[in-house]
Amino acid sequence: MKKRSNWFWNILIIATLLLCTFVFILHYKNYTKIKEGHFQVVSGFYQQRIPLANIHGVEFVPRIPEMERKNGFSWLTREKGVFLDSVSGNKIYVFVDDLQQRKLKIQYGESRELYLNLTDSLETQKIYTTLKTFMDPTTE
Repeated sequence: MKKRSNWFWNILIIATLLLCTFVFILHYKNYTKIKEGHFQVVSGFYQQRIPLANIHGVEFVPRIPEMERKNGFSWLTREKGVFLDSVSGNKIYVFVDDLQQRKLKIQYGESRELYLNLTDSLETQKIYTTLKTFMDPTTE
């Protein structure tokens, strides 16, 4: 019996592990920025870009409402993806790094919502303050 080389399977296993590690790193945290009149949130494959002029509500909420997952994932205290509101059927984007902390509820467009928080609650507070300033420039 001939002994075959398993180099193909070894390369496939290593490539799969590298791909899974890369995807995990992309989704590990939320990346936010405000640039050129838009607020952008990116977490791996999920991203949302909202014109600042379309944001009409920003508030802290203790928890996200019950929703159906359209696509996305939950892992420990992280929740990311696109969900559907059980009542209205609207799409809701969720970028939550820590379910135990307060979340920002950002309302934009006609009836769109986005829930966001970062691992660092001070960074989440900075985003809240910045978005509130863009909504009403007369506030501090």
